[in-house]
Amino acid sequence: MLPAPLSREESAISRLVLWNIDLTLVDVAQVTRAAYAEAFQRVTGEPLVYLASTAGRTDSEVFYEFLARNDIEIDSDGAQTAEFLTALGEAFARRRDQLPARGRAMPGAQAALAAVASMRDEHTVQTVVTGTIMANAMAKLAAFGLDGYLDLSIGGFGSEHYPKASLIQFTRMRAAEAHGSAFPESATVYVTDSARDVEAALIGHATPIGVASGSTTESQLRAAGAQHVLEDLTDQQALLAMIRSATALPQAR
Repeated sequence: MLPAPLSREESAISRLVLWNIDLTLVDVAQVTRAAYAEAFQRVTGEPLVYLASTAGRTDSEVFYEFLARNDIEIDSDGAQTAEFLTALGEAFARRRDQLPARGRAMPGAQAALAAVASMRDEHTVQTVVTGTIMANAMAKLAAFGLDGYLDLSIGGFGSEHYPKASLIQFTRMRAAEAHGSAFPESATVYVTDSARDVEAALIGHATPIGVASGSTTESQLRAAGAQHVLEDLTDQQALLAMIRSATALPQAR
């Protein structure tokens, strides 16, 4: 069960752990690609022939990449994007039952979330910052029993039409309001497999912790600016040590 929000009496300064979802916590690429293809053809009337990289991008950014690569004109009023996101949610919902069979939780993901949840006595809150629209993100996490470890009410999602650096900042503000505690930049980390997310974390004033579990190598994560990199999430003690090392909380008096 998700812990209750921290009260102001419990802590004036708290730690915020942000998680990317795709290829950091879960791999549901097959289902996602099928949903993308259905939504794209529904909105544009054309098949999705040429794919684009989705790592570190929001679903609306992915749609623009699809339009460009498939030589389809982009509308000027944004209506096409809104239609795509609605269609994407519906296409993904029709495939929710496929997630356990065609997807997987990344190695160590559940244990890693449980380990961070155990840091509550250190005034730690965890949630997600993802390019995936909210409904699809919830479905991805719930399919593998990962949602209960996270305060998803304060998370940042692709439905918000902001780049990830902005989502990190908005999530920090929502956490402060919801939990009655300050979550300073120096006490915020973003755990991700994507080099683009590492760059977004630095722009959003969070310390990136790279996980070389996707297609990005350790050297690429470090080149993007990650000083802390894990091979995967199977070593929970190493993860917790990195989180503690990357954040600064005042010592209890």
